[in-house]
Amino acid sequence: MKIMAVECSATPCSVAVIEDGRVLASGFVNVKLTHSQTLMPMVESMLKASLTNIADIDGFCVSSGPGSFTGVRIGISAVKGMAAAGKKPCVGVSTLRAMAENYSDTDCIVCAVMDARCNQVYNALFDISGGVITRLCDDRALMCDELATEIKKLSQSKEKRVIIVGDGTEVFFPFVSDLDVVKMASESRRYQNAVGVGLSAMESFYENKTAEPQKLLPVYLRLPQAERELKLKKEQGK
Repeated sequence: MKIMAVECSATPCSVAVIEDGRVLASGFVNVKLTHSQTLMPMVESMLKASLTNIADIDGFCVSSGPGSFTGVRIGISAVKGMAAAGKKPCVGVSTLRAMAENYSDTDCIVCAVMDARCNQVYNALFDISGGVITRLCDDRALMCDELATEIKKLSQSKEKRVIIVGDGTEVFFPFVSDLDVVKMASESRRYQNAVGVGLSAMESFYENKTAEPQKLLPVYLRLPQAERELKLKKEQGK
């Protein structure tokens, strides 16, 4: 099975073409251009690099959240359009779960974090043993000091290293920098990427746990800022 994976839930943007778990081509950029500028040219480049016609793609997958509301929408819209044109199945993948794939070859605890602003992060924890990734909690949004308390308890009960992964690493790490077992992911393995999205989605494709393009939806852990402000105004007006 040959799939295309898309990841643009934060500033980085990436695309990968994967066949039966083997990465045929992948591209990654982490610049301040908008995803509307970088995503589709990268799709074309990865198809060309992998000697693949888009008609030969069997399915599409995308990070469906959490993440930037605009970035997640752009990624999902692009995948919907490509999949609908060829009537191909889709899979939405947790951005945080996909990041755990960055360390799938390392026995450790992955603490995936994305910057949610105001000392908050989107987070999930994963135990990795012998290449098997086990989720330890649901995706969630919480304060950095709350997560730090949890990590401190986890580091006392586990002998494994805890590796902080994701675009929220530099925001969160100062809260746990005093713990010897907690490390920042290396720059080359820190950010969410399409390869992780594709590898996370493979099982769903094999088990036919897919969705039609029109049913692919973003997964937000909280309302967009504009909606939160509107809700607050309504509550204050009561």
